[in-house]
Amino acid sequence: MTQAVPPILSITPSRALVDEKFQVLVENLPPGCPVTLHSLHHSEDKDDWEAYGHYVSDHRGVVSVTEDLSFGGTYTGKEPMGLLWSMRPVPGSREGLRLRKINVCTPMLVNISVHSGHEDFRDRTPLASALAERWYMAPGVKRIDINKQGVQGTLFIPPGPGPFPTLLDMWGGGVGLLEYRSALLASRGYVSFSLDYLRSEHLSADVEFKYFETAFNIIRNHPQVIPDRVGILGISLGSMVAFNLTAYSTIIKPRCIVCISSNHYHPPGTTLKAGFKILSKHFHKAHFDENNYMSWRSFALDLIADPSNNVEVGRINCPMLLVNGCDDQNWPTVETAEEVSDALRHGSQTRGLGSTYGPRHPCLQAVY
Repeated sequence: MTQAVPPILSITPSRALVDEKFQVLVENLPPGCPVTLHSLHHSEDKDDWEAYGHYVSDHRGVVSVTEDLSFGGTYTGKEPMGLLWSMRPVPGSREGLRLRKINVCTPMLVNISVHSGHEDFRDRTPLASALAERWYMAPGVKRIDINKQGVQGTLFIPPGPGPFPTLLDMWGGGVGLLEYRSALLASRGYVSFSLDYLRSEHLSADVEFKYFETAFNIIRNHPQVIPDRVGILGISLGSMVAFNLTAYSTIIKPRCIVCISSNHYHPPGTTLKAGFKILSKHFHKAHFDENNYMSWRSFALDLIADPSNNVEVGRINCPMLLVNGCDDQNWPTVETAEEVSDALRHGSQTRGLGSTYGPRHPCLQAVY
């Protein structure tokens, strides 16, 4: 494609938090011109991630990712943020990658470019490009390393006088300490404590549930925290901890809990390692799909069918939000959420799938 006036690609805003929408606009194209919009991010793990959509310019020679349809690529249809949410490893990347932000004090840099045509666009020099900065930590947010009373993690405090509502933030198994969710929560007005509970020194010490109680009390007693507005946020293994703490702790009384990829498995004893030992006896039952990806879902269904393996969720007496993916193969999260929903709505103390329940729980929402 040859033209006298070069195309112009603009991103508005070019610097924003990761949960803010942006507009990508290409101007000065010939009318009816097929082009590909491509986004590329080089991660801190040294891997390249991309997304792209195929567009056709309108009668003015304009492509607006916000308003126009993508006719193919990593996403189709009108998807204003498709260049971000549909990112995947570039062809030829190593397997088992996860896109994550490690250093929240620096932005996620995304290069967005426009290429002529739809086929073999990577082989063509971009017609125009622009850089977007996507931040997890807003200006003025304080990041504080915590190593107190045996508890480790990172505390994020929003700008302003406070005090603020607060969340104890717990990630799932196998990822270690990640800060980007807590940094974003603080950017939106919540004190958030990203708790480190899966590093080797903790598991080797066989971390007890008292560790989480201590962490909860540390943030509840912080001068920038509203003491009676402290919630618990957990994903996967973190949701298991959230269920256990809320149901059984005599110290922790959270304002609410949010469980993503719900897991209400109840490990025997008082330590996480004890629960892992029980789970490890079932690993040989794991299912492998056609891509050789391992799924725990099938044996976990059998595990939680036994009422003695589950948290007595009827003991929980605070608002709860359950967020689950319907195709989760790591754990039967939908079945877990359905059982928890039924138990809480009817106030049952009974555990196990297929139980009969009694009076309604005051506040519950499940999202699939």
